[in-house]
Amino acid sequence: MAFLKKYFSNIFQAIRSLTTGMRITAGYALRHGKEKITQQYPDNKKTLVLPERFRGEVVLTHDENNEHACTGCTACELACPNGTIKIITKFDVSPEGKKKKALDTFIYHLELCTMCNLCIEACPTNAIRMAQTFEHSVFDRNKLTKKLNNPGSKIREGVE
Repeated sequence: MAFLKKYFSNIFQAIRSLTTGMRITAGYALRHGKEKITQQYPDNKKTLVLPERFRGEVVLTHDENNEHACTGCTACELACPNGTIKIITKFDVSPEGKKKKALDTFIYHLELCTMCNLCIEACPTNAIRMAQTFEHSVFDRNKLTKKLNNPGSKIREGVE
């Protein structure tokens, strides 16, 4: 007889717990209707608004003259925890005959990137930033390795 009492007691407690949870959920749904942030992604591609702090892939920003601010200091490469960035530098000779280190190739391995933002924080010239792109599905993994500096790009004047 004690087992029946325990059985019905468990049923009563389960129903009470269920109604408590449903009451909290219903109250949230009715009171916080304006705070819903769920987006119907594939349907709203054209009107999709991502948060300002969204971290997509790393990009090297160029201006209209195909100039960038990367000095080739390799601070971003050193800050990256898993070797996502590889900076290849060269030495340019100035008209005065001085050798100056410059960016030759900026290689970015998107498949390794954890979007941690450490490279962006380490860059002393703010040459790189996180883009708002997030669709990176490809069939060939080699397409995820990107060369970020444009062909023929050079360092912007006044950047040291």
